[in-house]
Amino acid sequence: MILPALLLSTLLAPAAQEPPAAPAASSASVDSHIDAGLAAFKKKRFRQAEIEFRQAVDADPNNAAATWYLGYTYYKIAEPKRPFDPGKQKAAELFAKAYQLDPQFKPAWSPSGPGGGSRRSHRAKPAAEPKAAEPAAKQG
Repeated sequence: MILPALLLSTLLAPAAQEPPAAPAASSASVDSHIDAGLAAFKKKRFRQAEIEFRQAVDADPNNAAATWYLGYTYYKIAEPKRPFDPGKQKAAELFAKAYQLDPQFKPAWSPSGPGGGSRRSHRAKPAAEPKAAEPAAKQG
């Protein structure tokens, strides 16, 4: 009697499934999407830039550069519209997220290469650890 009950509970219990493994984002792929997005942005092809930056964010959601550039692209698309356009709100949210990911992030507007921003600027860096307070100087 116990054996059939055990088999029945095994069949009716939800199967334990492992979540599918997320494909590892290649930093070269992320960088190439950012570079393509920057090139499109400089030509004022904001919709194409949005596609490239979105692909970079999708490949690496923790990339501050991709997040920031996507936000700025949303802002530029919404810029000629009314002041409270939802695109501007989305841009503000992405700016905040980018600086949360990397408080030291500074945009580099030229694609990687001679005279351009370095590829390292595209990657999110770990947040800097807070410095210990220095002792106050003695007055005397």
